[in-house]
Formats: sequence, C-alpha cells, structure tokens
Amino acid sequence: MNKLIAVPVDEAGVLDAHFGHCKFFILITVENGEIINKDKVVPPPHEPGLLPKWLSEKGVTDILAGGMGQRAKDLFVQNRVSVFVGAPKLEAEKVVQSFLKNEIEFHGNYCDH
Repeated sequence: MNKLIAVPVDEAGVLDAHFGHCKFFILITVENGEIINKDKVVPPPHEPGLLPKWLSEKGVTDILAGGMGQRAKDLFVQNRVSVFVGAPKLEAEKVVQSFLKNEIEFHGNYCDH
C-alpha cells in the first residue's frame, strides 16, 4: 500500500511535540512498505484548523505526531487522514520506519495546549 506520511519536526528533523506549532513537516513517501522519498516543507502560518486541510491537499494519508488536540484530530479524520499521536521524539525517518514495522507504540497524547 502506498502512503504519504507527515511528521511535524523541529530544525534538527526530530519530531516536534505539538504538530500545530512545528517549524517544518517531513513528508515521507512509502511504496510497498519502503521509504522512497522525503521532503521537508514549511507549513503555512499557524491558524486553527488550517493544517489538516493543507496536509490533506498535499496527499498526506497519515500523520504521526506527539500531541494534538481533539478538534485537530477530528479535522484530520474528516479530511481522510489517519492520526497517530504519542509518537516518540525521534528523527522523522526513524519514527516512520518503526511505524511501518509495527514496532512503535503510540502512548498518550502529550499535547500541552
């Protein structure tokens, strides 16, 4: 199955705890379970409700995040994007590799807003 997975990251490419205030997103293209491409994109200025639509329009199928509010989760689902929260603070590619191998545990939503 092909996927485009979004991971909110900081300047170092490590998962940012709250997706809505991240500096960048790493968009990782997966085909047949293998990572084939990575793109680092700058999100539009923070505005409640904007990121789910923006990422959906880019073709994102899944978002792996540390924390996220319920409204954002609902908006992602409405835009047909699967949401996984509580991801560990690792480099984006490591988070995605663990996700693809079912080795990651998504525990707790550590959104602090």
